[in-house]
Amino acid sequence: MVIVGLGVDICEISRMERALARHPTMRERVFTLEERDYCDRKARPAESYAGRFAAREATIKALGGYRGKRWRDIHVSRHPSGAPSIILEGHAKRRADALGVTKVLITFTHEKTNAVAFAVAVGE
Repeated sequence: MVIVGLGVDICEISRMERALARHPTMRERVFTLEERDYCDRKARPAESYAGRFAAREATIKALGGYRGKRWRDIHVSRHPSGAPSIILEGHAKRRADALGVTKVLITFTHEKTNAVAFAVAVGE
């Protein structure tokens, strides 16, 4: 396994709460149905949305950025164990393929005010 890139991002949870309240279509524009179903079941949905937003940004950084970004080209899925994983599609997948990235490892955490995500793009 070779590390191709690293990325980290932080998202303020209260800012995500405000954005979701101000922009009713943001959930559908930015997050997949799987992500919305997961986040909206939580006691504090904005905390989970902030984690997923930070995960997207961290992944973009791990891929070194790319043109033609679409919000749902990168999304967080969950293994049956509960561990998060990154799914790449569209331009994000093409960028990863061009770099030889076979997987993006992700971890994120929440605390009272912030969500932080760390991504590692790996290849063979």
